[in-house]
Amino acid sequence: MNCPDLPPSLPNARPILSDARAHLTHEVSVLDERGRASTISIPAERPLTVYVDKRELVTLMTLGGAPEALTLGYLRNQRLVRSIEDVVSVQVDWSVDAVAVVTRNGIADVEERTAKKVVTTGCGQGSVFGGLMDEVDKIALPVEARLKQSVVYRIVETIRTQQSIYKQAGSVHGCALFSNTGELLYFVEDVGRHNAVDAIAGLMWLEGMRGEDKVFYTTGRLTSEMVIKGAQMGIPFLLSRSGTTQMGHMVAEKVGMSLLARCTGKHFLLLAGQERLVFEPELLELPPAARPAAV
Repeated sequence: MNCPDLPPSLPNARPILSDARAHLTHEVSVLDERGRASTISIPAERPLTVYVDKRELVTLMTLGGAPEALTLGYLRNQRLVRSIEDVVSVQVDWSVDAVAVVTRNGIADVEERTAKKVVTTGCGQGSVFGGLMDEVDKIALPVEARLKQSVVYRIVETIRTQQSIYKQAGSVHGCALFSNTGELLYFVEDVGRHNAVDAIAGLMWLEGMRGEDKVFYTTGRLTSEMVIKGAQMGIPFLLSRSGTTQMGHMVAEKVGMSLLARCTGKHFLLLAGQERLVFEPELLELPPAARPAAV
């Protein structure tokens, strides 16, 4: 039902967002193996209960670095809200660990659509609503998209040198969005990789950014949840310094996504979508000084 007090919907209208801030690390006292005392930083972790039109939907455990984008991305990736113009406001209040979302027309059949949940693998233990798997067949990624091997190396090196909570405190996952030339667009960390990917989805949604010429990177495993969310964002390339699961691989092949795992240094394993990667064998040739001397 439309609410007469809401502003009219406009094309490309951005929702009203809070700008909630929270400490991302917490200092604790520790003893090492010799009994020596010191202080270290550990990542923050806090609950964020999502209310949509005053109805409690879910509680997300999060680092709290980008709560508004996380909320939007969660709603988008769960296919609960179809258009950014349908969201009037997203207001985070850390004093009560909650976020209030106001939509223009509500969520149709919300009880039925959120009744079945699938608990996903990985740290932070994410969950997706069961109907999400049913929509995989509707996803079509661009077949003409290509990624150069040199860009893969540029992305890996950018992540290696990126300043991060992980380097300071550990125990978090990072996700990043790149252009297909290797330019870093967004970098988000959270206690679970599913939160970090949702936050980037929310940022893309806010900017009206399409995914067909983008590359997604995650420090976590390439599970079915990560592949589905990447595909929903329209991104044809998914990279990870970690491995993949059988279902992640199966879904990638189903939607036609290029899946690159174990990306470290100049090493990677291309598990799916091989036709999209442009190999550049000259990048792996040894420089003259490193070649063995002729006998």
